[in-house]
Amino acid sequence: MNRITLDTREMEHPKPLELAIDAIRGLDGDSYLYMLNRKNPIPLLRLAEQHQYQTLSQEVSEGEWRILIAKDKELPLEEYLDV
Repeated sequence: MNRITLDTREMEHPKPLELAIDAIRGLDGDSYLYMLNRKNPIPLLRLAEQHQYQTLSQEVSEGEWRILIAKDKELPLEEYLDV
């Protein structure tokens, strides 16, 4: 499984959203997006879900979120949170 890592914690809006959209457009069944962000990116998650991507977001500490997005709906994203 290929992980595409995107660390947007130091970026200002709308750059994280733009980069994440570009990244998910390139996902295939053997890859997933692993994004680090300061907030839970609700618009990005909704957009991904509307396009039938699987999503998972988790706040790991105050102001630090891990967001995973995959095209493969069967991929156990929870297993990749700490990878």
